[in-house]
Amino acid sequence: MASRSLREPPVSNTDSDTGDEGVRGTCDDASLCKRFAVSIGYWHDPYIQHFVRLSKERKAPEINRGYFARVHGVNQLLKAFLKKTECNCQVINLGAGMDTTFWILKDENLLPKKYFEVDFPMIVTRKLYNIKAKSSLSKPIQELHPEESFLLDGHVLDSNRFAIVGADLRDLHSLEEKLKKCNMNTQLPTLLIAECVLVYMTPEQSASLIKWAANTFETAMFINYEQVNMDDKFGQIMVENLRRRQCDLAGVETCKSLDSQKQRLLSNGWEKASAVDMMELYSSLPRAEVSRIESLEFLDEMELLEQLMQHYCLCWATKGGNNLGKLL
Repeated sequence: MASRSLREPPVSNTDSDTGDEGVRGTCDDASLCKRFAVSIGYWHDPYIQHFVRLSKERKAPEINRGYFARVHGVNQLLKAFLKKTECNCQVINLGAGMDTTFWILKDENLLPKKYFEVDFPMIVTRKLYNIKAKSSLSKPIQELHPEESFLLDGHVLDSNRFAIVGADLRDLHSLEEKLKKCNMNTQLPTLLIAECVLVYMTPEQSASLIKWAANTFETAMFINYEQVNMDDKFGQIMVENLRRRQCDLAGVETCKSLDSQKQRLLSNGWEKASAVDMMELYSSLPRAEVSRIESLEFLDEMELLEQLMQHYCLCWATKGGNNLGKLL
């Protein structure tokens, strides 16, 4: 690895807009929720413990089940794409935060040709610190990189099969430049993943990102997980709660319905689009798996779970390729 003093990265604003602080905070929220759900057995992830400490505060059962459905749904689409392309593809995780998918796919022998992550430079700096500090994270990367060292410096990690880039998704010229420096291949079938990312951009900014993705890759798929049905009272309360934490949902107007979510993808260069709310996805899970996770914790109010799940959705769109849309 490229030499760099091993010290905790300073907490300072290296990103373009101080107003992004609330958005960056959602990375910690998601990581803490996933860490807690993993700790009580919702799904297996031996790597998340290296990025986030276990909180003493218990998370509500409906939150844990919501994260389970989110992780399950995204993973189902990801693995279907890898299977369709026989892993001869690349994955770009937009706003990846402390995601651990690269290490899990390596363990399962399901890595694409290259796996990319993008997030704010400050978040990437923290992630790279953890990778360099913990051999259980850095060793798997080294094993796939035959040269003596790979680049790990500043806001970039670049190796043969894995890259992490610090970039602002609203600056598409810089984003593309940084990805190409890490050998992004526009000719390879490409899966792009955005989990609770587009909603923090203005509709114009997210439309530009979606269009860029559609125009850049010949054969591609885009997965978007975020809010939906936000025009009702429950949705308005969600918006207000986040606003009180200085986290504005700048793109909430695109989250009116499943149809508006699909149309955003179709009107920006994608050929086919599908969408389900998370309650529909949860209801379609194998009964044995539902019984297993529901036995982990007692849920007092099923109605609250239903309300929460009906306000999140999983959308996916495809272009090029054969039957890429028939994945879920």
